[in-house]
Amino acid sequence: MNFTRDEKVDILLIVISTISVAASFTLSLDYIAWIAVILCGIPIFKECIEGLITEFDIKADLLVSIAIIASIIIGEVFAAGEIATIMAIGGFLEEYTVNKTQGKIKELVKMSPQVATRIKNGVKEKIAVKNVQVGDILKVLPGESIPTDGIIVSGETSIDQSTLTGESLPVDKTANNEVYSGTINLYGSFTMKSTKVSQESSLQKLIRLVESSKPENAKIVRQADKWATLIVVIAFTAAILTYLFTFEIIRSVTILVVFCPCALVLATPTAIMAAIGNLTKYGILVKDGEAIEELAKVDEMVFDKTGTLTYGKPKVINIISDNPQEMMYLLASLESQSEHPLAKSIVNHYNKNNLAQVNDFKMHIGKGISGTIDGFKVIAGNKELFELEKIELTKEHEPESGEIPIYVAKNNRYIGKILLADTIRNESKGIIRNLKRLRIKTTLLTGDNEKTANYIAKQLKIRNVKSNCLPEDKTNYIKEEQLLKHKVAMIGDGINDAPSLKKANVGIAMGSIGSDVSVEAANIALINDNIEDIPHLIGIARKTIRTINFSIAFALILNIAAMGLAILGMLNPIEGALIHNLGSVIVIIYSTSLIKYKISKKDYKKAKKLGMTKSLNKSIT
Repeated sequence: MNFTRDEKVDILLIVISTISVAASFTLSLDYIAWIAVILCGIPIFKECIEGLITEFDIKADLLVSIAIIASIIIGEVFAAGEIATIMAIGGFLEEYTVNKTQGKIKELVKMSPQVATRIKNGVKEKIAVKNVQVGDILKVLPGESIPTDGIIVSGETSIDQSTLTGESLPVDKTANNEVYSGTINLYGSFTMKSTKVSQESSLQKLIRLVESSKPENAKIVRQADKWATLIVVIAFTAAILTYLFTFEIIRSVTILVVFCPCALVLATPTAIMAAIGNLTKYGILVKDGEAIEELAKVDEMVFDKTGTLTYGKPKVINIISDNPQEMMYLLASLESQSEHPLAKSIVNHYNKNNLAQVNDFKMHIGKGISGTIDGFKVIAGNKELFELEKIELTKEHEPESGEIPIYVAKNNRYIGKILLADTIRNESKGIIRNLKRLRIKTTLLTGDNEKTANYIAKQLKIRNVKSNCLPEDKTNYIKEEQLLKHKVAMIGDGINDAPSLKKANVGIAMGSIGSDVSVEAANIALINDNIEDIPHLIGIARKTIRTINFSIAFALILNIAAMGLAILGMLNPIEGALIHNLGSVIVIIYSTSLIKYKISKKDYKKAKKLGMTKSLNKSIT
């Protein structure tokens, strides 16, 4: 295990204190236990005083401090030392576990590159990454961390993007491919053009998300804090009443020891941080603990279409021609002169280098393009362009909803057409099916026309679909559902989705292809754009709330049972301290098991058995 300097100091103090307590017990010399009281007790006293003075907050340290002082007053120095040592051990385990749970996330901050190699006027120079400007040409060697987001100008390589996207395998990159800050160049060297300053890079975006991931933001955490304060009051009252009835200070001291609310307070932040740590392994970043709690209550998932359920990039899905090879040769050569997204899709689909030279190239805005290839006049475009050119079209294979036809003519004679469409992601159907198994209503909100929207919804088996949606229409729909007491999660990728992501109970942004605005507006970001993990995200949110509820119930029952034994004189302060810390350790171990959680058939069966998520997530708090 790798410990920090502070952790090593804590371990040393605990070891010395443990030895002193053991020696005190073995030699029957109480004064040796003063070493443990001083080394482990003083930090507890300090935190107690700071909490009372600076925050006016009653914490568990108050009960521990009073228990130690009371033990000393009644002459049980050994008990005081033992209590201080065990509390220190429990506190160390609590802090160490939470720190290690966050460790994987914090690695992102350490990955931030500090130096870049800039090529200016043909000369290489080392500069601080913070001084890199948009448009700078940078050289990246094998083994180096990529300094900022950019586009490869020349060279080929493989890049390890695992810490950024969660991908287990390196990604091959070549000219015109995007690269991201903080990822590792494995093999080849390359030059790149910076597209963002370092402060706005993908890595810095993740770091800002990490820094805002605070489990204490969750409502359930604040509720647990209220329980803790109430328990302190109950413990004091019970201790005083027990002394008034029995006149045995030992019993009162033991009550103060066993009723410390450490396990209760620890239950929520440990579970939430374990869940956040789990999700980072899937390339999912959560901004705050409250998002986990809210997500566990969600009963409707609203999807944007383009770039979310679909790839957001049109692809050639069909070629219809008597001579498809000739037609694609002419069409790809012509489209290579255009910067239109559809043109790029056609050229990429053709995927050949032997493109012909195009003369007299002309853009027909909103209709298509034309030019001369090998002496032939070639026209490619929509029906409107062909009508203007008086070229007759055949009617075979009429396009379905969602398909975009591109007609092709050679010397004013129609020779065929291709069909393009924004294809559905391979995993989309499975996601919708699994969300339904989790008893979550699925809704499609899209700006596309009604035919296209219904075509996509039918393929995905989404019954609730709204088309022709402007950004305000999406926001209004979510608002209406919330008025009907539905908990709504929204997943989207573009700037137009930002208002809806903000309005939803939980906003989920496509972090890689999504705009910075949508990521900032959302509570959760899918860094690798893998929507396949959405059911896992829902599953772990629900499991986290169940874990928290169990831990809180366990802590309350343990405290009450131990207090009863203390009142009856069946526990002394030493035994009480052992039981108290045992409870804290059990809560820690149970909560951190969430790190290895993976949604299973049991979760789907449980959702089916319990019905809608509202009945699943009634919090004990």
